[in-house]
Amino acid sequence: MSAAPTTATGSRPTILIGSAAALATVLIWAGWVVATRYAAQTLDISAVALLRFGVPALVLAPVWWRTGLLPRGPSRFVLFAMVAGSGAPFFVIVAFGLRFAPAAEAGPLLPGTMPLFVAILSYVFDRDRPSVLRKAGFALIAVGIAVIVGYEIAAGVRAAGPGHVLVLTGALFWAVYTVAFRRSGLSAFEGAAVIAAWSMILVLPFGVVPLLAAIAHGRGGEVAVQALVQGGLSGVVAVVLFGIAILRLGASRAAAFAALIPVLAGMLAIPVLGEIPSGAALVGIAATSVGVALASGAFERRRQGA
Repeated sequence: MSAAPTTATGSRPTILIGSAAALATVLIWAGWVVATRYAAQTLDISAVALLRFGVPALVLAPVWWRTGLLPRGPSRFVLFAMVAGSGAPFFVIVAFGLRFAPAAEAGPLLPGTMPLFVAILSYVFDRDRPSVLRKAGFALIAVGIAVIVGYEIAAGVRAAGPGHVLVLTGALFWAVYTVAFRRSGLSAFEGAAVIAAWSMILVLPFGVVPLLAAIAHGRGGEVAVQALVQGGLSGVVAVVLFGIAILRLGASRAAAFAALIPVLAGMLAIPVLGEIPSGAALVGIAATSVGVALASGAFERRRQGA
C-alpha cells in the first residue's frame, strides 16, 4: 500500500488497466480477510503465517538476496518498524483477532481504520495536515468504528472486545509500517521482499511443525488453498497489481479503491463462512467505505501528475 510516482497519462486504456488492477487488488485483500478468518479457526496461526510469508520470501528471493536482509538506506529502527508493522507480528495479531471478530466487521475495522491511524502518525511525525474532505473521511471512519464496536459490546455477542481490539491494533501496526516505509527509501518490491524474508525467519521455528502436522492429518488441500491466497495472491500478486494501479491511476485514486474492501469482505463472508452481517455491521461498512474513499484524497483537486 505504498505510494509511488505516477506516470499515468489519463488515456482510456491507461485508466481501464489501472482500474482493473486496483479492483483485482482489493478483491484479493478482501479475500485475504475471509481466508484468514477461516484459517484462524481451523489451522495453527503460526503455520498460516509461515505460508503467508514463506511463499513470497521464496518468490522474491532474488530481490532480498540483492538488497540483503539489512539493506542500505533505512535505519535498523525503520526496518524493525516495517517488519513489525506489516510482517509476522502484524499478521499474528490480526489472525488472533479474526478468531473472534466476524469478517464483515473486521473488513471495515482493518483497512477502514488504516488511513485514520496513518493520518494521526503523519501529523505527529511530519506535521502533515489533512484537508477538509479528508477530515470528513476520517470522521466517517470513526463513526463506522463506533457503530460496529459499540453495538457488539453493548449486545455482548461474539466476544466483541478481544477480536475488535486486536484487529484495530493490527490496523495501527500497518500505519506504523506505512510511515516507516515512506522513510526507508526502498521500492515496493524491495520492501515486500525484505519483510517477507525476515518474517519467514521469525515464524519458521514455530510454524513448520504445525504445518507438517496439518498435511500429515489429511489437510493438504486446505494448506494448498491458504498457500495460494496468503502467499501467492496476497503476498506477491497483490503487490504487483497495486503497483500497476498506482502507476496508471496515481496514488490517491488507486487508494480510493480500498473503500471496496469492507463491502467485498462482507459479501464474500456470506457464502464462504456463512456469516450474515448485522444491521450495525452494514451501517459501519457504509460509513467506513465512504470514509476511506474521502480520506484517500481521490476527490480533491489534483495537481498535474498527481
